[in-house]
Amino acid sequence: MFTKSKSYDNGSQGLGIPPAPEPAPAPTAAQTALPTATAAARAPEPARTAPRSSNLSTLSAGVKYEGNISGAGELQVDGSLKGDVRVSRVVIGEGGSVEGTVHADVLDVRGRVSGAIVAKQVKLYATARVEGDITQEQLAIDQGAWFQGRCNQAKRDTPGAAMLEAPKPDKADKAETKSPA
Repeated sequence: MFTKSKSYDNGSQGLGIPPAPEPAPAPTAAQTALPTATAAARAPEPARTAPRSSNLSTLSAGVKYEGNISGAGELQVDGSLKGDVRVSRVVIGEGGSVEGTVHADVLDVRGRVSGAIVAKQVKLYATARVEGDITQEQLAIDQGAWFQGRCNQAKRDTPGAAMLEAPKPDKADKAETKSPA
């Protein structure tokens, strides 16, 4: 009923790494010359899963950055950041720290934040240390997380919800129209 799985220690020096697959033999001319009807009758290949968003930027451990970061992508902070952050998703790793305001749709904090947080969803993990006010729609705080500040829940239909929305572009570029007095 149950079979023992194969141990891949043959020739891998005990690392548990499976051996490389044997290369497939090259197809013969008869195999490559398929009529179009046969090719159309073949089952479609399974869809490949798309890799995670390529819009992820990472501030690696040991890197110190001073300045503001904004954009539509995702940011992983494992280093030290002094400045404001405005992106759609921010993950602050255990060794990461942000000193400034964080605006995001989703914010996961495992490290440190010194400054205001404005987000739709905020999760403070057990290793989080947050010093500043949090304005959010949803907040989750794990046991062991440290938080010093005020917490304001802003629903979409309340006056404070305007803080959760992205800022509107400046109208300084458009020509002003004046009405006759």
